[in-house]
Amino acid sequence: MKLRKILSYCYFGLQRVKLLLSSKIATMTMRMRFFLANAVIGNGSVFLGKTYLQVHPSGTLSCGNHVVFRSSEASNSIGIKQRCFLSVGRDAELTIGDHCGFSGSVINALLSVKIGDRVLLGANVTISDSDRHPIDARQRALGAGGRCVAVTIGNDVWIGMNTIILKGSTIGDNVVIGANSVSIVTGK
Repeated sequence: MKLRKILSYCYFGLQRVKLLLSSKIATMTMRMRFFLANAVIGNGSVFLGKTYLQVHPSGTLSCGNHVVFRSSEASNSIGIKQRCFLSVGRDAELTIGDHCGFSGSVINALLSVKIGDRVLLGANVTISDSDRHPIDARQRALGAGGRCVAVTIGNDVWIGMNTIILKGSTIGDNVVIGANSVSIVTGK
């Protein structure tokens, strides 16, 4: 029984070493991708797994210091269903403050998404400042784009897993949003 316990600790330790080594490689790779996309990533930021990055040349992506992107299934035991995905459209901006954490989060900025300092997004949170397409079928058939309204998230916010933050949402400082919530702003 003791041997089995020792082997269990060794296996656990090897898993941690593998995650640490893969995060070093992912962080170096992602820093290069940020550079190539003309995006800013602050000091001490870490990538656990590769984050999808899509930035239009006229868009702006800026991440503060000590931001953590968890895209590896092994990096969060709550259950990450996808990699982190940061998308910034033509002339759009995505700004992320210091000491933020993202786990399998999707952030889509076609106009403006601003995230303050010390913001934590639980697993699989989606933030979008746009409808992506019109509600009217005729407009969709014509290829029209959806409406965009900026999203702002204050400091010290915790957004629970599987939450969806939609266009026009403003979340103040020190707010906690429960898991599986949907933030809707009507009339915008």
